[in-house]
Amino acid sequence: MINSKQLDLMSRQGADEADPAQLTDINHVSIDTGLSATERMKAYLEQIKNPYCFRCGETVVRLCFAPAGNDLNSHLISFFGGLKKG
Repeated sequence: MINSKQLDLMSRQGADEADPAQLTDINHVSIDTGLSATERMKAYLEQIKNPYCFRCGETVVRLCFAPAGNDLNSHLISFFGGLKKG
C-alpha cells in the first residue's frame, strides 16, 4: 500500500521525469463498485501505482492541485464514494 510519504514524493515528480512506458494506463484500471469507498480507493492506488502521473492511452496525464484547494485524498474519497451511489 502506498503511504503518505510516497504520495508526497509522487506529487512532486514532474511529467517530464516519468518514463511513459513505465506509467500505468488508466484504461486498464477497473474498480469493483461492490467494495467500500476505502477499499475502492485502495484498489485504485494499487492498480494505478502513481495517482499523480499515469497514462490514458498514449497521453501522459499529470495531476496537480492548488495549494489552497482540496488534496488528492479528498478528491479520491469524493469520487469513490460517488461510484456506489451511481
